[in-house]
Amino acid sequence: MSSQTSPQKPRVAVVFGGRSSEHAISVVTAGAVLRAIDREKYDVLPIGITTDGRWALTADDPERMAIADRQLPSVAALAESTEGGVVLPVDPTNREIVYTEPGSVPKALGEVDVVFPVLHGPYGEDGTLQGLLELSGVPYVGSGVLASAVGQDKDYMKRVFTSFGLPVGPYEVIRPREWEKDPAAARKKIVEFAADHGWPLFVKPARAGSSMGITKVDDPTGLDEAIEEARRHDPKILVESLLSGREIECGVLEFEDGPRASVPAEIPPVTAHDFYDFEAKYIDSADGLVPAPLTPEQTAKVQELAVAAFEAASCEGLVRADFFLQDNGEFVINEINTLPGFTPISMYPRMWQESGVSYPELIDRLLQAALTRSTGLR
Repeated sequence: MSSQTSPQKPRVAVVFGGRSSEHAISVVTAGAVLRAIDREKYDVLPIGITTDGRWALTADDPERMAIADRQLPSVAALAESTEGGVVLPVDPTNREIVYTEPGSVPKALGEVDVVFPVLHGPYGEDGTLQGLLELSGVPYVGSGVLASAVGQDKDYMKRVFTSFGLPVGPYEVIRPREWEKDPAAARKKIVEFAADHGWPLFVKPARAGSSMGITKVDDPTGLDEAIEEARRHDPKILVESLLSGREIECGVLEFEDGPRASVPAEIPPVTAHDFYDFEAKYIDSADGLVPAPLTPEQTAKVQELAVAAFEAASCEGLVRADFFLQDNGEFVINEINTLPGFTPISMYPRMWQESGVSYPELIDRLLQAALTRSTGLR
């Protein structure tokens, strides 16, 4: 029975964890979301996906989902069983979630009205989970299949932005077959790119996030190691030139009248790290400046670009857009994140808090938007 016709509270499945290298950050995000959901307004069912892809019932215990003593949490540590699995039927007429365990009769867990996916990276943020939910006819928070896939693949993301006239920095792509077939030719391609745009370069996975697998490379001697590190996360890699300037972020949230931009934030230079990497983001908790110290004209411009990027990629619900404000005063868009982190130190909720939308209100707005939006073509 759907939430529109039932007197019961809407039932939210918070799905987190996953098979990507961002598994732990997804667990941290889920803890923050579970803590913020209004339990008087929603029933909540936490479902974790282990690193090997098993859907597990987990404890509804946000305290165990936090980073503690620099140790990262996992779904395996939260799962109620080492073997039991949750099954979402691929049938739009049936939203009944079923729990199965070897040697036991399957147990019905009831229907779900909306899914809040807080998975980061491949197998969750990239359109794969969204496609499953479309097949199942279950509404969900955030962008659909296309926008999720575009938002995950930085190669095609930049191509989309370029086609819409948005400012993008110089980049090169090394596809899997290029590196596997002729590493020398791929290496030469990167060196020639550096000859045009200068060293250092950033070598990164094309389809990963949370600054996973990124290496700053100062000269050709560091290329092979950087490429292999990126390929540990994704066989397709992206090479970008160094853009000197300030790192600016802006949140976009869909309201009844369309997407709106938050006040922007600035990521200050991180002195203990070469760049704003995973350790700086999640372990050492680099502090962002919210709002960013920009002129009114700069604020308006980055907000305009953030909404334009949201629209260009056909996004829904929410996006965090990341920019560089270059020394010449021009903005360049680096990337968008269709499921930005909701950890206690994440920039997206902080920007909206500063814009007048509290964390619980942000969660509620996203859930209500998902509940009123149909699945399928729209």
